[in-house]
Amino acid sequence: MTEQMNNQTKLVVITGMSGAGKTVTLQCFEDMGYFCVDNMPPSLLPKFWELIRHSESISRVCLVIDLRSGQFFKALTGAVMQMDNDALIDMQIVYLEASDSALVSRYKETRRNHPLQREGGSILEGIQRERQELAPIRQASNLVLDTTNVSPRELRATLKREFHTSGDSGFSVEVISFGFKYGIPIDADIVMDVRFLPNPYYVESLRMLTGQDQPVYDYVMQHDATETFFETWSNMIQFTLPLYQAEGKSNLTIAIGCTGGQHRSVALAERTAHWIEEHFDYPVHISHRDINKKKETVNRS
Repeated sequence: MTEQMNNQTKLVVITGMSGAGKTVTLQCFEDMGYFCVDNMPPSLLPKFWELIRHSESISRVCLVIDLRSGQFFKALTGAVMQMDNDALIDMQIVYLEASDSALVSRYKETRRNHPLQREGGSILEGIQRERQELAPIRQASNLVLDTTNVSPRELRATLKREFHTSGDSGFSVEVISFGFKYGIPIDADIVMDVRFLPNPYYVESLRMLTGQDQPVYDYVMQHDATETFFETWSNMIQFTLPLYQAEGKSNLTIAIGCTGGQHRSVALAERTAHWIEEHFDYPVHISHRDINKKKETVNRS
């Protein structure tokens, strides 16, 4: 029985009222590592499952199915029941709802029409029709979330509590080295300038090497200023990363820059990434944006 449960594919079906937060919910599941599909016609569920069951790399799937599917939505209950009886699927239905007044207000803010709003009819009439048509699937849902007074950040926090997988924090860190002469990475959340440290560029034997080479790494780290800096830097990281995660951020990009992005920034990015891996359970990815720019310039010459 335990082996069978371990082989199950986790399937989360998101449905519910238009404007209740399905987009935020889908993005949250995507951040948690689920394979996500929006606006899936229910009649395609069995065929979709046949594709998924033969994939060795997909074990968690999240689908949004709502009244945008039109007439296909009527097939949802039957398709869900069929899949729920499959021993290889661990399925949960998440139903999102909100009060009529909250939904009307959200549609007014976005200046969009409700999908069931008849020509000449009101938004409220469309909402009430939708609520009636969704009643059967709401009754069959495993989790009903009322987002009337819930912010997007609070909704994401609730979903992560409910669907958190052991070993998956839902938060990852990207560490990038770069050269200021080529511009600051536009997606950086934290930017650290390490141009105040001694520069290996002025050591002829190190000039054409990078911070990934041991002689350069050792040169950067041997100075007292580097150790003093890294102690302060790592303390700041240790303090801020959990706070970023608590605020609902799914990915944090730390950019470390020097003049050319070849020596100091590379060495400090490597050390920073390894330090985070040692002190946190977050997935960490490291990249060196400008590490080969100098070599490219030399080759062109």
